[in-house]
Amino acid sequence: MSARLEIEGLTHSYGGDEPALSELTLSVEPGELVALLGPSGCGKTTALKVVAGLLSPTHGDVRIGGESVLGVPPERRGAAMVFQKSLLFPHMTVEGNVGFGLRMRGVPRGEARGRVERALKRVRIEGFAGRKPGALSGGQQQRVALARALVTEPRLLLLDEPLSALDANLREGMRELIKEVQREGDHTTVFVTHDQEEAVVLADRIALVTGGRLRMYDHPEAFYERPLSREIAEFFGATNFLRGQARNGCVETPLGTLRLEHPAPPGEVTLTIRPEAVRLEGGENSFSARVRGVTYLGTQVLYGLDVSGGVHLRAALPPHTRLAVGDEVTARLPAESLWALADGETTPG
Repeated sequence: MSARLEIEGLTHSYGGDEPALSELTLSVEPGELVALLGPSGCGKTTALKVVAGLLSPTHGDVRIGGESVLGVPPERRGAAMVFQKSLLFPHMTVEGNVGFGLRMRGVPRGEARGRVERALKRVRIEGFAGRKPGALSGGQQQRVALARALVTEPRLLLLDEPLSALDANLREGMRELIKEVQREGDHTTVFVTHDQEEAVVLADRIALVTGGRLRMYDHPEAFYERPLSREIAEFFGATNFLRGQARNGCVETPLGTLRLEHPAPPGEVTLTIRPEAVRLEGGENSFSARVRGVTYLGTQVLYGLDVSGGVHLRAALPPHTRLAVGDEVTARLPAESLWALADGETTPG
């Protein structure tokens, strides 16, 4: 039975000048998968360990199913955690590893055997029950670790970068498996990662944490289309930034007056538009540019554009587009793809 997770004002310090985590507040709805995203050392794993009961917070509260779990030991919180490394017992079989938690809880042998079989089937390794961890690949070991967490039927599933040690092809398969298992079991899940692509693929919502603080908490598309700051836009791959003055729903810039579908507040603003949203065509918000660089990326071509007023932009276009350095083009910034950032004090792009 999934449960609602509430984190309120969570702060944790390891004794340094700055806390590892500061005033983190967010909620995860029953059955929702939330990604805690951020660079190494930002506090996301600290938050997960506090929720799991492996760390005690300096301040704040954690509630699972509406009840505070501060002071409740980890084994009684109804939460199961999967770590970056599988941490399997090397002397036990797969079946023994998965059933270990049930034995510690005193679950009858017959019931435990059935639950282990179902857990192994859910993660698609039912044929490996008698093997030792040393005979498994890294991806298979993480499947065992996931089954070990699922077999306890947790109210809350906590995943601490479980894919970071896997090769790219194994990561993709495990992403699909985690999403499938999470949806089928309706597990309330918190997934820690430093990989923004991974967060976007898996999560219903993303909590971006940097410097120990929550910077934005929203659905994945909002980070691309409506970032709250330049820092957030850059973290998600935005490279086009343009200063201007907003008046009457438009912004005056070195490229001319640009219309926005989402009007900016009056005054100085910084506009951003993702490279894949730039169009090479005429129409509203169009201007002349010269190609200054071409980078072939396989699925797309990244063009650097020089524009009057010393402005530099990037456009990501389909690979069949054929332009060369020095070509003159007409570029357009669609009104629906322009977004005014909250941090108006950034430097020009």
